This record gives sequence, structure tokens and C-alpha cells, in this order.
Amino acid sequence: MRVVHFGHACVLLDTGTTRILIDPGTFSAGFEDAKDLDAVLITHQHFDHLDTERLPKLLAQNPRAQLIVDEGSADQTENPTVARPGETLKVGDTTVKVVGGQHAIIHQDIPVIPNAGYVVGDGAFYHPGDALFVPDEDVDVLGLPSGAPWMRTGEAVDFMRAVKPRVAVPIHEAVLAMPEMAYRHFENLRPTETQVRPLKRGEETAV
Repeated sequence: MRVVHFGHACVLLDTGTTRILIDPGTFSAGFEDAKDLDAVLITHQHFDHLDTERLPKLLAQNPRAQLIVDEGSADQTENPTVARPGETLKVGDTTVKVVGGQHAIIHQDIPVIPNAGYVVGDGAFYHPGDALFVPDEDVDVLGLPSGAPWMRTGEAVDFMRAVKPRVAVPIHEAVLAMPEMAYRHFENLRPTETQVRPLKRGEETAV
């Protein structure tokens, strides 16, 4: 699989036959030029995962792409397929299993919203959105959240250890002034079977 990280939560997955873009949000750049997409997936409604201003242009230049969104984002988008936990969707030549269901708690006074995690290609890539839900499947490549109001670094490390991917790709880093500090902890505390691989923004990388 080849992956492009457009910054923060936005990644493009290319399996060789299927191209899937996940979480094109306001903190990410360059995704609006993506072509030949089979699907655009949204984990949840927060603006750093769903840029409602740039999304229509992206879909217009990718007319065959399915728009798949969580239950909370459905009313912010046009004609989406709503992803519900437990479902397995077909996208191009691959599958997308919907897992989790709820955003991580930020504070008890902030309502919890829906969040759909996506396990692509029977575990080839897992994007958890804004939650640390551990799926039942073995995961080859994990999009590992690096920093968020709802998470401590130690929680991210424990999540990585629980999932035990072959490769952990740090994502959700835009809220950190020095994301390299989190990456250093990930490297020092990773499971022995896991490689931590920060990706250069906008550069396609085989993982």
C-alpha cells in the first residue's frame, strides 16, 4: 500500500487498485488536488476532519468517488453513504469495516458525538478518527493520533501497543507545536514488532 499524508488527519490510501481519501479537514493541505478517488471517508463532523468548503470541489473532480460519512456528518454533506459501526462497505476492490462509534471524551461538559473508525482492506490500514478504539482485526498500518485535546501521549502509546501494527504512521499532529516530541516517545515506547514512520507531508510513501 502507498500512503500520502496531507497533514493532520488526512491520508490518501492507494492499494494499487483502489484510492481512498480519509478526513480532508481544514488543517490539511493538498488533498483538494487528489484525482481518481474511489471514495472519500469522513470519521466525524469536526472541522479538522471535514472541510465543508473544499469538499464539494474535491468530489466534483472525482465524480465516481463514494462519499462515506459517520452519522453525525450526514447533515453537513450531500448524498452521502452513512457508515454505521459493525457495517462492512465495498469500495472499489477493497472493503472498509466501520468500527468504534463515539468520539473520545474531551470534557464531561462537551457532548460526545459520533465517530466512525475505518479498517480498510481487512486490516491493511486503520484510521481511528478521534478515538482510541481497538478493532478485532490484525492491523498492518495504523494511523496513530499524535496529539489532541482528548488524549495524552501515554494513551496514544498504549493504543499503539494494543493494536500492535507492523507500521504506525503518526497523524493528527497539527495541534502540537513540536510533534517530534510525541514521535520520539512513540519510537522509544513502541512494541518490538512495530515500526514508527512519520511521513513527509504530501509525499507518496510505500508502507
